[in-house]
Amino acid sequence: MTLQIRRVVTGHDRNGKAVVRIDEIATNVLSNRPGAQSTVVWATDGWPVDLNREDDISAGVKTTTVPDGTVFRIVQFDPGVAPRNHRTESIDYAVVMAGAIDMELDDGVVVTLRAGDALVQGGTVHNWFNRGTEPCVIAFVLVAARLPDSVKGAFG
Repeated sequence: MTLQIRRVVTGHDRNGKAVVRIDEIATNVLSNRPGAQSTVVWATDGWPVDLNREDDISAGVKTTTVPDGTVFRIVQFDPGVAPRNHRTESIDYAVVMAGAIDMELDDGVVVTLRAGDALVQGGTVHNWFNRGTEPCVIAFVLVAARLPDSVKGAFG
């Protein structure tokens, strides 16, 4: 089943009045490994975010993060999702929307997250395992960050 996420994006008209700019089912669904699907709901480049810009770069974001930017991504991890250890150069804010998932760090520590749980991922090497029987859906906001000096040049 393809991930179905409705995205609603607001902005302003020429007079400064709030308007709905986008209201649609996201079409930029991709899979970077078996058992996982994701869509970028919105992304920005540059800091601070320039709200005068109206261009939507989200469809072109194929990487995990955007240098000096933000990425709002929804991911579905199916049961038995293929492993993929990785690190992002970002601070990631995540909320489990449905299901449950195990997050494993590179030292073997495993934390089980369930619907309603929140995670702040500070540029660590990690992996996701869905050992359950239902898909797990997680909303992520990734904000570009500088990694600690102790891990620069390390895996990821």
